[in-house]
Amino acid sequence: MGSGEWVKVKVCVTEFMKGAAEMAVELGKGCRDIVKQSLMNQDSYINRKFGKDSQVGKRLRGPCHKLCNKLSFFNHYFLPEDKDPLHAWSVIFFVSFLSFAVLYVNFEHDPSTTTSPMKQVFVHPPSADRFVLPDGRYMAYKEQGVSADKARFSIIAPHAFLSSRFAGIPGVKDSLLEEFGIHLLTYDLPGFGESDPHPTRNLESSATDMSVLADALGVNKFWVVGYSSGSMHAWAALRYIPDRLAGAAMFAPMVNPYDPIMTREERRKTWSKWTRRKQFMYFLARRSPRFLAFFYRRSFLSGKHGQIDRWLSLSLGKRDKALMEDPIHEEFWQRDVEESIRQGNVKPFVEEAALQASNWGFSLSDLKLQKIKRSSNLFTWLKSMFIEALDEYTGFLGPIHIWQGMDDKVVPPSMTDFVHRILPGAAIHKLPYEGHFTYIYFCDECHRQIFTTLFGTPQGPLSISLEVDQLNLEANIEQQEALNSSDEATN
Repeated sequence: MGSGEWVKVKVCVTEFMKGAAEMAVELGKGCRDIVKQSLMNQDSYINRKFGKDSQVGKRLRGPCHKLCNKLSFFNHYFLPEDKDPLHAWSVIFFVSFLSFAVLYVNFEHDPSTTTSPMKQVFVHPPSADRFVLPDGRYMAYKEQGVSADKARFSIIAPHAFLSSRFAGIPGVKDSLLEEFGIHLLTYDLPGFGESDPHPTRNLESSATDMSVLADALGVNKFWVVGYSSGSMHAWAALRYIPDRLAGAAMFAPMVNPYDPIMTREERRKTWSKWTRRKQFMYFLARRSPRFLAFFYRRSFLSGKHGQIDRWLSLSLGKRDKALMEDPIHEEFWQRDVEESIRQGNVKPFVEEAALQASNWGFSLSDLKLQKIKRSSNLFTWLKSMFIEALDEYTGFLGPIHIWQGMDDKVVPPSMTDFVHRILPGAAIHKLPYEGHFTYIYFCDECHRQIFTTLFGTPQGPLSISLEVDQLNLEANIEQQEALNSSDEATN
């Protein structure tokens, strides 16, 4: 077939398709007119039974009118003035239903996991050290590094979402902790790992649990380390137990994406870095957290590691994806996740997601170091005549260090920029080309740099003098001899 003949055939096919489309449109219009004339006119059965003037229509008219009035606010902010709120909400309902259906299909039918055997989640035997909290709950914890009595520095690290006490500072070596004299303490959040759930937990109760844990293990002041969404609990510690903290170290710190003090530009930069699916998940966490249970049971609580890996990869940069393929990271990630979901209960995860996107009970601006203004009255003036007034401050007095990967797609750098605007005293360490995992996961040199920044030159654990031990031993011997002699005299 020549080129000329091919062009003619193409034109004929195009014209035929146009004609068929026009005929289909006209056919649809004709069917619509027939339905309107036969079923929707004043004398039709449907109109007589369900129309505006029917008994059913009169019963529904009042509730529909009230519903439209309640939904009228939607017009002022999101819709043109000529749109009926009832019509708008019907569209919203349809789009939401369609979104749920698409997400369900995506979670249930993952082509990437059907080509290879599915790894199953293994529930390991209990292995954690646990203690009883004042309210009767058990909390599981893990200690690394030097003992609390020999530590120059103590660190408590609440874990992130879909993690456990095994995380802490992933891959940090005990030899490095001993070199700096660090006592690292990690624990399972309520309902995660081997910790009992909390019936009504919030961020204040999270900070209280942290303080009780420190008391139980003989820790006085400590540094709090927050990574990713675990930073939410670190922020709570800065707000509710500031006197217990020596400082804070944050890595890709999560903040509330709905924080009212965020500017429109800061919010836009943050949300634009997330996939639409992740945006939808945050929307559910904010508005309808109960619906999250549906997706969690079909992803990381499904008992299949393929679904867990897929959940993690909702938004990752190139370096993070490369790190995930490393066998050491993969083994650690698998064990950490298995411990996190060992109870098989969806409620703690829903609670954690809802805490991220709801009102925290405080603002980051409450942590800002600022001078307290004194009231100007006669008593204050007379007091200042005889006693030199000392400046009083509010907010967190200790140092705050933040490390942020500039290629982070999970917690965008715009969140750290927002924190720096609210807390200008925080030291920001921006990491070019680093992602969400690559700086803190299994990087010996990175861990050394972090500890050096926080604690300076390594000096090892605190040394306990042998002379002090000898004196204590002699004192105990003398006390025992005195008791023995008194007993003999009595006899």
